[in-house]
Amino acid sequence: MAVNQPSWPRQWLMTDERIDDRLWEAIDRLPFGNGGIVFRHYSLAGDERTKLGERIATAAAERELVLAVAGGALLAERLDAALLHNPDRPTRLPVSLSVHDEAEVGKAHELAAALAFVSPVYGTRSHPGAPYLGVERAARLARQFGGPAIALGGMNAARFDDLEQVYPGLFHGFAGIDCWLDS
Repeated sequence: MAVNQPSWPRQWLMTDERIDDRLWEAIDRLPFGNGGIVFRHYSLAGDERTKLGERIATAAAERELVLAVAGGALLAERLDAALLHNPDRPTRLPVSLSVHDEAEVGKAHELAAALAFVSPVYGTRSHPGAPYLGVERAARLARQFGGPAIALGGMNAARFDDLEQVYPGLFHGFAGIDCWLDS
């Protein structure tokens, strides 16, 4: 694991094209000063992705949220992100990785990932019918990673509390897309 890591937030929003204009509502629901945003929006082309990234970076700064950028090391550096998620090339930034299986845990170790987003723990509305890890396998992957693991996939605060009851302290926090939009 990386040395001198910042203290990572426990609650994360994974941005996604599917939440459309509700993105700003989701960002507003993150805990002020104690949340994180992983800017993904993979389908957007260069300038369009950069412009949205700049707006998200501004919102993150205003709400004192940690910003991670998925894929693009150059964009992450341009937006002054704290973290690069699933890096496309080497970077000076700490990295986080999606972890769906043991091979990806190995890759997380190789890259000295600061965080692992273990997913999908549960079935999700964003990927209906897709296979998911289940709690036991997700916990096994989090243990194998050995660093701060974020539970992702069908997560919300209540499900995170349930994970904490069964596996106290194993998961550092949780992430989601539409859990930030539930009323």
